[in-house]
Amino acid sequence: MKKIAIFVDVQNIYYTTRSKFNRNFNYNKFWSQITKNKSTVIAIAYATNKSDKKQIKFQNILRAIGFHVKLKPYICRSDGSSKGDWDVGITIDVIKYAQSVDSIILASGDGDFDILLEEIRKSYGTESEVFGVKGLTSPSLIKQCTKYHAIDEDLLL
Repeated sequence: MKKIAIFVDVQNIYYTTRSKFNRNFNYNKFWSQITKNKSTVIAIAYATNKSDKKQIKFQNILRAIGFHVKLKPYICRSDGSSKGDWDVGITIDVIKYAQSVDSIILASGDGDFDILLEEIRKSYGTESEVFGVKGLTSPSLIKQCTKYHAIDEDLLL
């Protein structure tokens, strides 16, 4: 049975699915699709912590599905912009697990991860699958992954 590790950039998936479809990502369906006939070594969802009730409920749903939820404080800058960047944390965890799985599953369209996917393939022979919104997923990320899955109506609520 193929061993996988799943990493979800929650903010990226939220904003790209809302931007393109004005809908939310279906984490239950995603989980069912990617874990079928596979052994899941680890599944981590990276999110920001605003401590509001709706967000806490969503994080508990992710945990019930099977994700370990890692939270980072939500930072609102004085200019009104916000930050909740998990790139380094995701990268560290992917490298940590890349040697012990057959495939890394990454839900994100962030092009910063292209070098990471190239490195795990070269160093460990680990395959990678990327789930991202078509047109909002970096072409360099698509180029570096073993398989790209465009998030469409099938994976939306």
